[in-house]
Amino acid sequence: MPRTADGHPDLQGIWTNVTLTPLERPAEWADKPTLTEAEANAFEKHDAETNTIDGDANSKLLQQAGSAGTGAYNNLFFDRGTELARVDGVKHTSLVVDPPNGKVPVLAMAARVRNPAAPRISTSADDVKSRPMSERCLVGFGSTAGPPMLPVLYNNNYQIVQTPDAVMITVEMIHDVRVIRLNGTHPPANVRQWFGDSIGHWEGDTLVVDTTNFTGKTRFRGSSENLHITESFKRVDAGSILYKATIEDPSAFSRPWTVEFPFVATAGPVYEYACHEGNYALDDILGAAQRAGAAGK
Repeated sequence: MPRTADGHPDLQGIWTNVTLTPLERPAEWADKPTLTEAEANAFEKHDAETNTIDGDANSKLLQQAGSAGTGAYNNLFFDRGTELARVDGVKHTSLVVDPPNGKVPVLAMAARVRNPAAPRISTSADDVKSRPMSERCLVGFGSTAGPPMLPVLYNNNYQIVQTPDAVMITVEMIHDVRVIRLNGTHPPANVRQWFGDSIGHWEGDTLVVDTTNFTGKTRFRGSSENLHITESFKRVDAGSILYKATIEDPSAFSRPWTVEFPFVATAGPVYEYACHEGNYALDDILGAAQRAGAAGK
């Protein structure tokens, strides 16, 4: 176990959480939280042979990305890895490990309607500020910066720098930066941040991070400003960190839920993410909405 000068496990370096394992368990694996090596190898081989988007505007991968029929990047730009996530020596079929069914326990719509604290997500195209923050290149999509820090279609690299007082995580996507203050206290409730306020402490060789004080603009899978996330980072060997996060928000989820998967050491580098350059989509979305409004559609 590599350690820093103050004796704690050394989490520093460049890591990736890329994986073929989806967030939620697919129907074909409904009763299988893990796979045998043979089952995992067969799935990974089939994915490598069939899940291509080059020349196929209706591929499964583009359907997952929401770009079926129109096309998107070719395979070179996607970074999904080649393997399912391995935890405790076995390959997992979902990043969600609790509930046991591998599904996000989303609050029923009727309960959201009854709950005045339930977040309201705008889909308006009247104003640039009404568009999602990832669309505006302000934070990464899919909670890549987190918390929780989830893998997405590309740019899944992270660099960790550690001191006795703080842990900094630079995220490749949108070059977001998380600063986890160690042994501190959260600010007053009226101080809100897109990534929340993260306070960490060591429990033995595990870094435990408590994050509150989110802004309602974060809206992680429909969450509100009451979102509360508890993460753990455990260096299990020279090449991996076991990452675990429990998500709580009674206005969005019917119960707390937990994800677990490895961060694996990689040579890097962490590339520049030039999102604003060439971001024609936002102009097109707003312009099309204005033209449709002018035409009375």
